[in-house]
Amino acid sequence: MAKSRLKAPTILNASKDITAGKLLPVYYFFGEDSYSLDKVIKQVEKAVDPFITSDFDKEVIYAEDKNLIDMLSLASSFPFGSDKKFILIKEFEKVSNKKNLVSYINSPADFTHLVLVHNGGIPSLASEPFKSLLANNFIFEAVELKGTALVEWIIRYAAENGKYISQEVASIFADMVGDNRSLIETQLEKVFIFLGDKKEIDIESIESLSARFKEYTIFDLQDALGEKNKSSSFKIAFNLLEKGAEPVYIIHMLTRFFTGILRINELRGPNMPEAQAARIVGTHPFYLKKFYNARGLYSDDELVNISRALLNADVSVKTTSDDNKNIISILLTEILAAGEKTSAA
Repeated sequence: MAKSRLKAPTILNASKDITAGKLLPVYYFFGEDSYSLDKVIKQVEKAVDPFITSDFDKEVIYAEDKNLIDMLSLASSFPFGSDKKFILIKEFEKVSNKKNLVSYINSPADFTHLVLVHNGGIPSLASEPFKSLLANNFIFEAVELKGTALVEWIIRYAAENGKYISQEVASIFADMVGDNRSLIETQLEKVFIFLGDKKEIDIESIESLSARFKEYTIFDLQDALGEKNKSSSFKIAFNLLEKGAEPVYIIHMLTRFFTGILRINELRGPNMPEAQAARIVGTHPFYLKKFYNARGLYSDDELVNISRALLNADVSVKTTSDDNKNIISILLTEILAAGEKTSAA
């Protein structure tokens, strides 16, 4: 029988204990989610800060080209003038002799809070020093939030700031901004300021805010393509790329959009409530009318050609080093040319 793969607890577990005043002598944080890593580091530092009265007892070290034995010796030396020491070692993934950490893990200094930050994943927690870190409950993973977990985080973040956002609107907001939580946080802060004393974040306020700051969203690109507006489509797409939107995200959202357009005729009828039709298509009732309008402009043959163009773009992003702007330009050209091809046929 195959052994089950060892798994570290998430950073959320560490965060809850820190909030409850339970501090560990060693924290080994790793993972792909830089947002969670930054947040939990600040949380540990804030919790330890009252015990530190001298700047000499706070150290931030970048591990590249540093000797691990020397760094651990620093952690083992007594504080200069405080009750505690705080040592943050960043880029710990660049340390080559990590096994030397094991002896310190098994007998850490009780006056030091040592925080080790490892950017990226760990192939196996069964190897040292990760096995010992896991045995001592010192290791935590920063997992990127996706799908429902990301939507729930948006809802919690809004609630923590005295605002309410429904699951449906939070899902739309995540689609609009992407899954970068630093960017989501920045955009939500703008929404909070825009709303003032108003408590609920709704679609209308998000749309109004985007228009006020002249910030394009993926939904603006969908609208432009839904209307077959060539100049606006290219302008918005290039703006999204300049603002940091990844081509894979743009392609994914356009695939959802055109798949929804293809299905929308199935959902017409008096027995299909708009809210249910919107859920099936994967949108908000606020946007449903735009799907119906777009379906009137795109034939079945056009949508088949567009599906092929989206697949080709997805393959290009994942298998070539082609320029992002070039990939999206080709995609938009093929989407907008689909009608011309079918008309000529």
